[in-house]
Amino acid sequence: MFARVTHVRAKPGKLDEVVALYQEAVIPLLEQQDGFHSTFLLTDPASGKGMSITLWDSDAARLAGDSNGFLLQQVMKVAPMLAAAPIPEGYIALGAV
Repeated sequence: MFARVTHVRAKPGKLDEVVALYQEAVIPLLEQQDGFHSTFLLTDPASGKGMSITLWDSDAARLAGDSNGFLLQQVMKVAPMLAAAPIPEGYIALGAV
């Protein structure tokens, strides 16, 4: 399993909008991506910080979103509500304990 963790920081008062957009517009499109497994959105309402964790069946599936423009399209949807540019990182998911 492979993961993309994207760190975000919402503008003041915009975190609820970011969460709603993720649930309504991003998740349905993620579910259509080849190799997509699951996603989590973690937020800290006090600071406006959050992170999206997406899990993929292969590193190639995770990276496909970078090369085909999918990741950029999703970032552009939420960018007006963010205080800083999102920071995506790739990881190998070793399993749960």
